[in-house]
Amino acid sequence: MKKRLLLILIPAAMFLMAAAPASTPVDAEHYLDQFIDKSVNPADDFFHYSVGKWLKANPIPASERGWGIGNIVQEETYQRLLTISNEAAAAHAATGTSAQKIGDFWAAGIDTDAIARTGMAPLADEFATIATITDKRSLLAAVSHLQYLGVDALCSVGISQDEKNSDRIALHLYQGGLGLPNRDYYFDADKRGTMLRTEYVKHVARMFTLLGDSPLKAKVNAATVMAIETELAKASRKLEALRDPIKNYNAMSMAGAQKLTPTIQWKTFFEAQGIRNIDSVIVGQPEFYRQLEKSLTLRTIPAWKTYLRYHLASTFASDAGGAFEQEDFHYFGTIMNGTKIQRPRWKRMLDYEEGYLGDALGQLYVSHYFSPATKARYEQLTNNVFDAFRDRIKNLDWMSEATKKQALVKLGAVTKKVGYPAKWRDYTNFAVTRESFLQDIISGNKWKSDYYINKLGKPVDRTEWDMTPQTYNAYYNPSNNEIVLPAAIFILPGIADSLVDDAVVYGYGAGTTIGHEITHGFDDEGRQFDEKGNLKEWWTPADSKEFNLRAASIIRQFNHYIAVNDLHVNGAATAGENIADLGGMVLGWEAFKKTDQYKQNKTLGGLTPAQRYYVGWALGWMGEIRPENIAMRVKTDVHSPSFLRVTGPMTNQTNFYEAFGVKPGDKMYRPDSVRVKIW
Repeated sequence: MKKRLLLILIPAAMFLMAAAPASTPVDAEHYLDQFIDKSVNPADDFFHYSVGKWLKANPIPASERGWGIGNIVQEETYQRLLTISNEAAAAHAATGTSAQKIGDFWAAGIDTDAIARTGMAPLADEFATIATITDKRSLLAAVSHLQYLGVDALCSVGISQDEKNSDRIALHLYQGGLGLPNRDYYFDADKRGTMLRTEYVKHVARMFTLLGDSPLKAKVNAATVMAIETELAKASRKLEALRDPIKNYNAMSMAGAQKLTPTIQWKTFFEAQGIRNIDSVIVGQPEFYRQLEKSLTLRTIPAWKTYLRYHLASTFASDAGGAFEQEDFHYFGTIMNGTKIQRPRWKRMLDYEEGYLGDALGQLYVSHYFSPATKARYEQLTNNVFDAFRDRIKNLDWMSEATKKQALVKLGAVTKKVGYPAKWRDYTNFAVTRESFLQDIISGNKWKSDYYINKLGKPVDRTEWDMTPQTYNAYYNPSNNEIVLPAAIFILPGIADSLVDDAVVYGYGAGTTIGHEITHGFDDEGRQFDEKGNLKEWWTPADSKEFNLRAASIIRQFNHYIAVNDLHVNGAATAGENIADLGGMVLGWEAFKKTDQYKQNKTLGGLTPAQRYYVGWALGWMGEIRPENIAMRVKTDVHSPSFLRVTGPMTNQTNFYEAFGVKPGDKMYRPDSVRVKIW
């Protein structure tokens, strides 16, 4: 996991919404009233028509980068997990139990005074090791150890399934080693880009003063860090280039990796992390490693020591509390993302718990908050969406029978994981105490490293989940050819699941979630993996060409949209998500058409079933984001802004035009000749 990795969550929801007026009826007929702004013409701005009333009543809190559907659901989850954590802390359970680990982790993390007093002290040995570096051998030994602790220094090492042999866990080498979110931040010539670089160097200098350097020395050191990172950034691939699974797959023997970077003795480097008996590696971006070799050769040992000191401090700054945490938030929270104040400590601690003890919390969460009836409803909903996709594939007018046959094979082989895993992660070897929060974080990072290292050389565990059941998100894993739908993704705020009508559920749960995720198996990336999860060409050349033409159309469509100010969406980088959104909308609709509510065509709350379906879709993406954060996401995220995730795919749907009477001249109207049709 990368520090500050920014994910845009896929929507969902379930019980009481704290922000909803107390008088709001929680029945199906009146449920949407709290969201819809009837002063807005849906044919001109469907997003603000559908959720504008709620957005006006719920501005972004000063402590948040954005506010919307995911936050509402998370607020409910926070209250539940807070109760679990407080009870565990008060229980002083037996050592080694999940309750003890949760309780002690919570108690250590909530004591901000103790955290600030301790500061970076638990990292004293690591800083001492950096100080004793004298040559390339000791430099690389230090880097290897720091990576084991979770520091993204020099490059990135990853352990995951081999993209061309999904039954095998492989060692991967990726570009990395940057302090800013990605390579574009080092070269953007616009006003904001220049400002962020200037402020970043100031931030790095302030971090060095906190480590004890004089102001003059700190300024010189900050310039050194920026020079090294810029050098690495220049050889790093852009966001859209990282989405090509073929070009980012370069398998080679250890001898080949050694030839790529002669300075790095990879066998020794890996063994320092506990990685042994490796005979091959998959290199994502070889050109980055060629530059790394040059930088290791040309840069001095003192320069690299300065670089490592900063990256060690930066990685754990938010965990060390006090001035380190404040400085980290000042740059990455306020300057980069526009957030004025820190979120409450208890919420941040629950986020920490989720990251380090998520499955332990998940077991307790599921037992209280995800009933068998709810699980059964969404398992059936998942099957209904798959049936709809099967029919869509069979009836495609642009795909040959040969490719259709293989597409159906792949769809039929998808594993559906709904609600929670059958097997939970074992935290036995994660030692947690109340003595030092930062030490618990260090121990947790070691546990994570060992967890993945221990996968090497063993059969792939296809029962594993990469999200906890209380996570408001979902995913498709191409290597496992699986769709994973945590319990929380189906929560609808302000109403019990049993009271929600199918139209809203299908727009929200079937469309924005299930249909979206399964379409990822057939988007511009996912379609390159076969039914076993291997990178393999199973399309005819003519069908591949036709798909790419259609994908190019959606890229052009989103390139045209403005995300914020004069900053356009990156259509190439967001293509996979935009294709999945379009697919999700289509599949959810096709599945909904088979329900009794659709067939009866009765109005509910003044809306037809079709209109309620599309409002349900918009509800799934409800939210606003600070302009600074949108600007960051355009450069670092593969998702489009939420308002465009509603209106973009919708303007390609004839059924939407019919449901709301959209006609030429309306702002939501796009001529049929340019509407994108894929799945």
